[in-house]
Amino acid sequence: MFTGLNAFPLTPLDEDRIDEHAFAGLVERLATAGVDAITALGSTGSYAYLTRDERARVARLAVEGAGGVPVVVGVGALRTAHVLELVEDAQSAGASGVLLAPVSYQALTPDDVHGLFEDVTRELSVPLAVYDNPGTTHFAFTDDLYQAIAALPHVASIKIPGVPGEPDAAARRVAHLRTILPAHVTIGVSGDAFAATGLNAGCDAWYSVIGGTLPAPALALTRAARSGDAARAREVSARLQPLWELFGAHGSLRVTAAIAEHLGLVAPHSLPLPIRGLGEGDRADVARACELLDLGAGNGQW
Repeated sequence: MFTGLNAFPLTPLDEDRIDEHAFAGLVERLATAGVDAITALGSTGSYAYLTRDERARVARLAVEGAGGVPVVVGVGALRTAHVLELVEDAQSAGASGVLLAPVSYQALTPDDVHGLFEDVTRELSVPLAVYDNPGTTHFAFTDDLYQAIAALPHVASIKIPGVPGEPDAAARRVAHLRTILPAHVTIGVSGDAFAATGLNAGCDAWYSVIGGTLPAPALALTRAARSGDAARAREVSARLQPLWELFGAHGSLRVTAAIAEHLGLVAPHSLPLPIRGLGEGDRADVARACELLDLGAGNGQW
């Protein structure tokens, strides 16, 4: 489950409640498309804004609707005790793995973060992916911390926050990580604009925001890179440049929600307040990008 395309769906709301029908539709869409894994309750899934009961329900819906596709469930929370409760819920729901980010209000130290992963992995019975997302958590992992956490039981993957943009530099970065991580720990690239470069440089997986809503182009890119067709992977990424530019301007969550709303996959205003989503002018830009890329219900032709 920690190789290939790992797609992160939204957790859509309608009138401030989980839109279970829309969420189930997103999960079914991913399973039908043939993604390699589905991660519910990642940052794209707005996990930090949901109650424990809401998260447990979403985890169950994801597993029930995935049709045998492995489901990873995000379990990040402010307190270790709460993370352990979420781990219990995810495992009870039948999750194939969990994804953990070091969430904080007070700034965390490397010792704090190592202790968190140490405490959590002690209670696990499924594999864990390390979620390095400094843009959201404001905590940046060092390579030494990667190495220390990767030595813990059940750690199976590390999601790195992008790679250098220059292909040779990206390849050197991934090769270096291979020298410090155990062979069984996969390396997953995130930051969708970096996906082609990261996969072409040897990353095992793409932890994809856009893949959770538009699996067809994400799969085309992933399969090209994984089969050794680097030029094709770059071509697909270049075609998606209008989306990467919107991500850069407004953040991937707001843009992806606007795409899903524009395509009728979720209800309007699907994000949890106080996140209000994009304004009218920016939504028009998203709509134009969808039309330019022919992103209809079937994701267009890729």
